[in-house]
Amino acid sequence: MTYIERPRFSCALGGALSTISALPRVVPIVHATSGCGANLFGAYMGGSGFWGSGYCGGSSVPTSGITENDIVFGGSSRLNEQIETTLEMIDADLFLVTTGCMTEIIGDDVEAVLRNFKDSKIPILSIETGGFRGNSYNGYEGVLEKLFNDYSNENTKKRKNLVNIFGLIPASDPFFRGDLVEIKRLLEKLGLEVNTFFTNDQTINNLRNASGALLNIVLSRTYGISVAESFKEKHGIPYYVSEIPIGPTATAEFLRDISKLLEIDNKKVEALIKQENENYYKYIERISDVYADSDFQHYAIVVGNANNTLSITKFLYEDLGWIPKFSVITDELDDNQKAVLNDRFEKLNVDKEIKLIYQTDASKIEEHLTNIIEVQKSEKYHDALSPLFILGSSWEKDFANKVGAKILSVSYPILNRAILDRGYAGYNGGLHLVEDLLDVIFTGR
Repeated sequence: MTYIERPRFSCALGGALSTISALPRVVPIVHATSGCGANLFGAYMGGSGFWGSGYCGGSSVPTSGITENDIVFGGSSRLNEQIETTLEMIDADLFLVTTGCMTEIIGDDVEAVLRNFKDSKIPILSIETGGFRGNSYNGYEGVLEKLFNDYSNENTKKRKNLVNIFGLIPASDPFFRGDLVEIKRLLEKLGLEVNTFFTNDQTINNLRNASGALLNIVLSRTYGISVAESFKEKHGIPYYVSEIPIGPTATAEFLRDISKLLEIDNKKVEALIKQENENYYKYIERISDVYADSDFQHYAIVVGNANNTLSITKFLYEDLGWIPKFSVITDELDDNQKAVLNDRFEKLNVDKEIKLIYQTDASKIEEHLTNIIEVQKSEKYHDALSPLFILGSSWEKDFANKVGAKILSVSYPILNRAILDRGYAGYNGGLHLVEDLLDVIFTGR
């Protein structure tokens, strides 16, 4: 068994709760011990840029709170009681019962309990989310698969320009809301309708009518693909997989890919790219004087999950002109997932100057990178990796101080920034990232 110090993900229940609480008027009912829901919500509310609890989340979430007596004699009656109380007190469009380790170990039959509420005006579904079923990313995928298989309308008429977006995990990707807003903005300029499911403009109807889409867009090489495959199997909707596009180079490539798949007029997409590029570079042009005169180019180390590490590295290398030296992916990945990421990384790392590292243990990341830097310092002629900038999480703060580097928190957990609608995707996101990096540099003056 692998020991992980300061993990950057939780169990499946944590991913399920953060996903459910991000959906409009969807409320979880936690069938577990009292500490499960509270601890997991605490980790995500604080660690994701103080995301907050949302509607009937956090300490307000209904929970069966089973005790020793329930563990011995079964907790089904307690769950039945909790569902009755929840229906009385909470106004929601959908309830989703999630399970913890203990209730799954003792074998509570949740579906049998739900049959007592088959006539409820408000739909109630259940999903098994015991910790042994995977991590928070599996929880995200499990929730969406359950909703699209058992809740979405099967016979929704296909809508010519409708697309769904998957792959950005609430809370685990702290900037998921701002990223979704920007991607939606760009796709709408191509004449598309966009289901993001998690932004403020969405309702439960977006979930119900998702099967009417012509294309599913997965903004991750590792997460959300199983959801898209399940969707394709049940509803016949094809899917497209990409990294999160950050900045003008990656975003233009993304928009061209989408326009080809949906047969959008090439003149239309090129006009949009030209307009967005002009806007982007007008802002960059204004800061270029101080950037060049003060020599703000940095070496960089990027530490984050499989979703954002490659995207940020690509932006720093191709658009900002920085020199990334290490990209550290902190997720637990299987060999197939690593192979996919390795292939994408090789296409970016044409000069073989950037080293890709897979490591989940925070102390080992620090130890590994410190040893490399110290070895280089011991040589008479060496690349000093100075000035150095670390784009990581709050866990990298001590390491940054140790090696004299600047740091910007861009991946979970983020404990030193408040995130409202900030995002790094697309053209506006690229500008935000440049602005945030320069803010760190200027703040030290």
